[in-house]
Amino acid sequence: MKTTLKLFFAFLMVCIAFNNLSAQQTEKELKKDVASRAIKSARKEARKYVKDGYYVAPGSPLMDKQLERAWMRQLETNDKNESKYIMASGNSIGETQTAAKMQAMETAKLELAGQINTQVAALIENSIANQQLNNEDAASVTKTVAASKNLIAQELGQVIPMLEMYKKMGKNIEVNVRLAYNMATAFDVAKRVIRKSLEEETKIAHEKLEKLLKF
Repeated sequence: MKTTLKLFFAFLMVCIAFNNLSAQQTEKELKKDVASRAIKSARKEARKYVKDGYYVAPGSPLMDKQLERAWMRQLETNDKNESKYIMASGNSIGETQTAAKMQAMETAKLELAGQINTQVAALIENSIANQQLNNEDAASVTKTVAASKNLIAQELGQVIPMLEMYKKMGKNIEVNVRLAYNMATAFDVAKRVIRKSLEEETKIAHEKLEKLLKF
């Protein structure tokens, strides 16, 4: 009997070790696949941009390397196989590179905030139904959430662009940027902003707000 138990546990340990090894191999294969796809997409896109007259700042990583980094973020997923990052782009034309870059960054951050706001709004709509808010409170929540885009953009903080490229347009210069922002962090920012707005603009009880934003 003891021998049988020993053999069983030994077999069990081998199975667990094999499963762990298989999981590690699968994860490595997935990362390798993502990297391969990112490199191919980046090289193809870089050739197109260079042909169209775009260039990167002196001393910056090459365009294909910047694009590769951006594609890696775009293709990366979390343990639930959901996108890990929210991507956004912005462009602007200005008389100076600095002015055009600032405007391009603001445009991209607003696009980020818009995407975050849309996703959070959908989750909150589900929460409204589950929490059985009255019509007045539900309308107040929907209105407050819809108006939170600019506030979310302000709270995103400094976002480092994955891609930053330029193109001369006569006497002006065009700047294009591409941003990546961690999805989990984005949701935390949005919930903090929306919670504060709801506390200031509605009379919904604190306990209900916490349940409403629990996602």
